[in-house]
Amino acid sequence: MAETQRLAALQDIDVMIRERKNEEELGFSTEGLETLEEARAKLAAEVDSRLLRLYERLAKRYDRAVVPVVEHRCVGCSMAVPTSKRKSGEDRRTKSVVTCESCGRILFFV
Repeated sequence: MAETQRLAALQDIDVMIRERKNEEELGFSTEGLETLEEARAKLAAEVDSRLLRLYERLAKRYDRAVVPVVEHRCVGCSMAVPTSKRKSGEDRRTKSVVTCESCGRILFFV
């Protein structure tokens, strides 16, 4: 699994955990919260520590830290993604995860 896919899956789990905690505050049952937190810990252990720190920093700032690119634009801020990063979905120079030059979010190419 590619790093970007792991980060997107981690984001999905984080969203589910956040929703469960919101339900708990409203007085609803939160079955499965422990299972989600275990799955998150397992997946986080598989992600490169540098990328995990980047993701967690962005997740504090934005609801969605990993966003898709649609019609060559970052869905998070609507800025155009440079042509050099469009084709492969990774920075050709460093072979690393691509971030938006405008908002800093991690880009997911579909």
